[in-house]
Amino acid sequence: MAIEKTNRINALFEFYEPLLTSKQVEYIALYYRDDYSLGEIAENYQISRQAVYDNIRRTEMILESYEKKLHLFQQFQEQSTKTDELLEYVESKYPNDSVLRDLVEQLELLEE
Repeated sequence: MAIEKTNRINALFEFYEPLLTSKQVEYIALYYRDDYSLGEIAENYQISRQAVYDNIRRTEMILESYEKKLHLFQQFQEQSTKTDELLEYVESKYPNDSVLRDLVEQLELLEE
């Protein structure tokens, strides 16, 4: 469960980072990307562990709120799934069509 939450927050953070304040970005990046503890972040910024915790929880709620309204991560996942299905189909039905495979690979590159 913790790994799933970490992966989700990191994904949402990738999409919505520009909409966050610099302090929110710093705390979320340290906590979720760099695996700092609340205590380590608090020590680095000379604030209480509770203040770090509150900021991170608030930021998580903000990220979820953005996703609920904008659905960017959900749309990315759906597009990625469809691109994978398309690639499988092309490889099974048209294995010798290099132009078609190149087009699908270009779609995959757009996801990055």
